[in-house]
Amino acid sequence: MAVRLDRRQLPGLNAPRGGARAAGDPSGAGPVQAMPGHLVRRLQQVAVRLFAEALGDALTPVQFAALAAIAGEPGMDQAALSARIGYDRATIGGVIDRLQRRGLLERVPDPADRRLKRVHLTGAGQQLLAASLPVVADVQRQLLGPLTEREQASFERICRKLLDRHHG
Repeated sequence: MAVRLDRRQLPGLNAPRGGARAAGDPSGAGPVQAMPGHLVRRLQQVAVRLFAEALGDALTPVQFAALAAIAGEPGMDQAALSARIGYDRATIGGVIDRLQRRGLLERVPDPADRRLKRVHLTGAGQQLLAASLPVVADVQRQLLGPLTEREQASFERICRKLLDRHHG
């Protein structure tokens, strides 16, 4: 069954015709390039690439987020960590497992509910997080570098607004 798209049906499909490409996009994918979801995915790819170039194998973005969240609230449980960093509850355990195997955090049973595990950074986790913070801050500056300070603030405000609306 063939599907025909009416350019008016999807936001972002009203990009210029004639093979116009988004800046820096060699794909020539046409109007898809102007779709917000496509742009967000592409920008996320750039953010992950910059992060990996700066930190190599030391940490992934999700691992960094987990360590930073735990540092901010030592002893949180896995469900709270999942909610704090916006990561799937079903797979946060794997992230925690990998960090624990590397000696960066530990799980401690909750004294009131032994089924509940509380997570804490180890000394090595604290050291790696401290060493990573300035590198990650530089990655964020690099990512947003093309924007003015005012545009950066607007970008963050818009992202938060969208996340608040779609994640409650």
